[in-house]
Amino acid sequence: MATDRDPRPSPAPDTGLLSPVRAGTPAEELLDDRAWLQAMLDAEVALVRAQARLGQVPGSVADTIAEAAVADRFDLYELSVRSRDAANPVVALVRALTDAVAKVDPDAAEFVHRGSTSQDIFDTGAMLVSARCLRMIGTDLRRLAARLAALAEAHRDTPMPGRTLTQHAVPTTFGLKAACWLQLVLDALRRVTRVRDGLPIQLGGAAGTLAGYLSYAEQDRGDTDDPGFAADHIGRLMAAFAEETGLAEPTLPWHTARTPIADLAAVLGFVTGALGKIAVDVQPLARTETAEVAEPAAAGRGASSAMPHKRNPVLTTLMRTAALQVPLLAAGLMQSMLAEDERPAGAWHAEWLPLRECLRLTAGATHTAVELADGLVVSPERMRANLDITGSLVVSERIAAALTPALGRARARELLTEASATAVRLGQPLGRVLAAAPELAAHRGELTTAELLDPVRYLGAAGPLVDRALANYREERQT
Repeated sequence: MATDRDPRPSPAPDTGLLSPVRAGTPAEELLDDRAWLQAMLDAEVALVRAQARLGQVPGSVADTIAEAAVADRFDLYELSVRSRDAANPVVALVRALTDAVAKVDPDAAEFVHRGSTSQDIFDTGAMLVSARCLRMIGTDLRRLAARLAALAEAHRDTPMPGRTLTQHAVPTTFGLKAACWLQLVLDALRRVTRVRDGLPIQLGGAAGTLAGYLSYAEQDRGDTDDPGFAADHIGRLMAAFAEETGLAEPTLPWHTARTPIADLAAVLGFVTGALGKIAVDVQPLARTETAEVAEPAAAGRGASSAMPHKRNPVLTTLMRTAALQVPLLAAGLMQSMLAEDERPAGAWHAEWLPLRECLRLTAGATHTAVELADGLVVSPERMRANLDITGSLVVSERIAAALTPALGRARARELLTEASATAVRLGQPLGRVLAAAPELAAHRGELTTAELLDPVRYLGAAGPLVDRALANYREERQT
């Protein structure tokens, strides 16, 4: 849509072409330009309603402003272009909202943005958007946790190779692997809930003193001699504003004390890190030669433009790309804590896009992780077959422990290292190599028992550890 100020047509919207992890997910609607505009309008409405509760604004005026504060009634592109004049979108928005209210009630227009400042509205709007997004992320994390708990329980005793530094280590179970994923998701959910419940309103006025709000309040009151009026009024205004928005009430304005932004950066980085851990576990397990798990199939998903036979692991790729991007963007948000004076020239403004992209990527990745876990295909047969590739080599630790009383720990380990290398070189079972060692003639019977050499009988406390994780999950689900 062309404007008088800029004859060029409005650019195409950001559809997620270069960010498929969030394209088409519920995060889009919560975090697009219209959502941010509506959140700022919601902040304006909440402020005037709070002032009305304190008797500073007629209730009918607050209703009139609320009726006008609908994002679809404003030209987003024109507001975006006009925001260049003040380096933030609120100034142009206040002008447009005031004009919209004036068309209905010129007197009511005088109460738009009364005593406020751009940062109060933008920051409060940003907290509203973030709270809404964290609520959705929390819902998806709970769904993900439920599915991972089911996987852990179903595969409590499903043996598979444990791998360290990419190599077979000792046997483990897929249930324990899923339980570890579950624990990370629960850790993420706790942090998301804590941050979401603590996101605060912003109310500071031009330079963090709330002087503008007080000036109008004193003018309305007609009495400026009460020394306790300022503290009482500000306390009531902040409480009313917080209640109207559903956000927390801060102790002080945080114009240049950016703890809420740093908290968001940290929690979004943690969530994507937890999801990224799941992705980097699933991807190698889904390799053609490993084939222990597979992503859920869907028509057209994972297709290669050149190789018709391929089905690429796209869900984990989306999750992993978010986990690689969000920490970098979060670092930029942390840098914005270096906000000088009572209003910074650039640090505050630099937060906006990284914050939105962190929210978008995290919400998209969480939505994707639920889809992955809902349809993850597990192959216990393949896990067992891969475990058998190295045969008894994966229980060399156990055999060394069994020989320690007779040979001493150092010699037992040295001998098992030599025997393992020989078994690999000759392509023979480890038990046969050990049975032929003259030094172990007296222990031949012990070394050839099925219990000692069977990888499935060396799972340690994997099962009980899964039980602990599931008990913890059930306990947290009830709180």
